[in-house]
Amino acid sequence: MSETDDRPKLAVRLDNLFKTVRPKGKHWTNAEVAEELKQANPDLRVGGVYLSQLRTGKRSNPSPDLLAALARFVAESVLSQVAAIEALRQAGVRSVAMRAAGMKKENLQAITAIMDQYRQMQGLPPVDDSPEAE
Repeated sequence: MSETDDRPKLAVRLDNLFKTVRPKGKHWTNAEVAEELKQANPDLRVGGVYLSQLRTGKRSNPSPDLLAALARFVAESVLSQVAAIEALRQAGVRSVAMRAAGMKKENLQAITAIMDQYRQMQGLPPVDDSPEAE
């Protein structure tokens, strides 16, 4: 928690999770997360307004079931990010990523097209890097 943030620690941490952990590669609204949580846990009572109140510190005592459901929801994204990090550790992949950092979008698209052609020539499957694929 920063010196200027007077929200409860839970609110700060939950808000940070919403901003940094992105299951399926997207920024989720409170209502979307609530709906996903209810689909995975039909008995759970949660809504977008309540999640917003938890993130702002207006409410601060979520049920253990809600905390567990949020943890499972976040874990999905974290595990896919860990898998991506492991892929980067493969020989050569990290150096390609390091060289790509900071390049213009057009240049990255051209390089990606070339890499896709080489993947195809080697019989490798195409890479689906759309947010829905994550």
